[in-house]
Amino acid sequence: MGTPCLRAVLVLATALAGLSAPHAAYGQPNFIVILADDVGWGDLGANWAETKETPHLDELAAEGTRFVDFHSAASTCSPSRASLLTGRLGARNGVTHNFAVTSVGGLPLNETTLAEVLREAGYSTGAIGKWHLGHHGPHHPSFRGFDYYFGIPYSHDMGCTDTPGYNLPPCPPCPRHGVAARVARKDCYTEIALPLLENVTIIQQPVNLSSLAARYVEEAARFIQRASDSGHPFFLYLALAHMHVPLGVPPLPPPASGRGIYGASLSEMDALVGRIKQVADSRGKGNTLLWFAGDNGPWAQKCELAGRLGPFVGAWQRWRGGSSAKQTTWEGGHRVPALVYWPGRIPAKRTSHALLSTLDIFPTLVALAGAELPPNRRFDGLDVSPVLFGWSDVGHKVLLHPNSGAAGKDGEIETLRLAQYKAFYTTGGAMACDGSIGPAEHHQPPLIFNLARDIQEQEPLDVASREYQAVLPAISRAYAQALEDIATDNVSVADYSKDPAATPCCNAQHVACRCQAPGSHAAVLDRRTERRATRLCL
Repeated sequence: MGTPCLRAVLVLATALAGLSAPHAAYGQPNFIVILADDVGWGDLGANWAETKETPHLDELAAEGTRFVDFHSAASTCSPSRASLLTGRLGARNGVTHNFAVTSVGGLPLNETTLAEVLREAGYSTGAIGKWHLGHHGPHHPSFRGFDYYFGIPYSHDMGCTDTPGYNLPPCPPCPRHGVAARVARKDCYTEIALPLLENVTIIQQPVNLSSLAARYVEEAARFIQRASDSGHPFFLYLALAHMHVPLGVPPLPPPASGRGIYGASLSEMDALVGRIKQVADSRGKGNTLLWFAGDNGPWAQKCELAGRLGPFVGAWQRWRGGSSAKQTTWEGGHRVPALVYWPGRIPAKRTSHALLSTLDIFPTLVALAGAELPPNRRFDGLDVSPVLFGWSDVGHKVLLHPNSGAAGKDGEIETLRLAQYKAFYTTGGAMACDGSIGPAEHHQPPLIFNLARDIQEQEPLDVASREYQAVLPAISRAYAQALEDIATDNVSVADYSKDPAATPCCNAQHVACRCQAPGSHAAVLDRRTERRATRLCL
């Protein structure tokens, strides 16, 4: 009589062990994190019915789980990426605003990246695409845990090219002759060409933006193949140029969606993601977790070259001027599309309303890899694997939204979310398409919106209302506790000093740091020659 019961207990114990430690039951999974740039929540067809350009992403949503209350950790480039790779807000990791072409520093060296943790756990690690966390010396991705790097060290509008694509205002191509031919243009980089790096070597300057997407796909496929053949699990961080301006000129004509260049570029990004999914599946379907998300909301001042906010329009701010998207703490600035796909492990056709963040990617992947979080620091992200696997739909109780350029001191926490309530101690609007900017306003007591019935952030609660008076004490406690937790943590400070000598430059003797003199035979290099070139080690 005892044996069957013992056998049943053992079976149950084994099943529970598999639930609590997926990595133990299945071995270490591969991870692909795809980060889209300046993409809108409404740029995903699965989120917004008007969007027709994303069939591959919509398929990913149908075969995996879609997260509709998912947020970037900041509303601008460098802080958002630093938080993804550390699991910590800029108030802790030191990255509070963007790094420059001439930046000497980067993500502080005492901060541990996700790549460093996973490499220590036996992973092959690769980063492809935009870095923007420091490119000079030890801040380069090759020294931050990545075995392989291929991409642009910062945003691809931070340098001139011969294929400038579409931007507002339009930027001229790189100068090809002397100083006299150079044209100064506000908001355009005209002096230094945009570099493309493979590991620490500049292989092309200026980069050809027209072929960049195809090259990213090719290098990602090569990395996946090499890592798979090695027998090691892999972590690929693919930080796309899409949908940041300048938008390229896609090889196919714009789809019949009426969105012109933006729609064509969105289709190109969608096809790129579909190709990466296909490559990953071909190397063993079910072995790889793919996580797609955005780094922040659309850059509204780019007008028709900016993405869709969906319903997150920040109406209260719009009435007062300025944009409520990128660089702001309104929903349009930080609520981003997010999908997770892992065949056989993550439920298909599921929509989660859990309150999640890009901050959660670090602790979740570390847990799934069977690794340990770095000691002597606190994390803002959570291990949300129970949410991924469909066992729970509970995420953050409190989520902090740092100032990201539109108002207040960069990196400071003056907006927070508590359940369905969102409190603003400071508001402001970034530059809008019409050129307006919403001035900073400070609120004491805070503005509070109930997002459950006011997703457009149109009408804050009446301070005298019973609802406001009931929720204010909880918000005040959560805010005070969050600030105290940060103040007593092991906090880093980033070096934002600048030096022109830190600018990536292939050949300072050529105009715009070109690798070869324009018009010379050597300037027309085929891909194989480019890959062999050793033009500048940083």
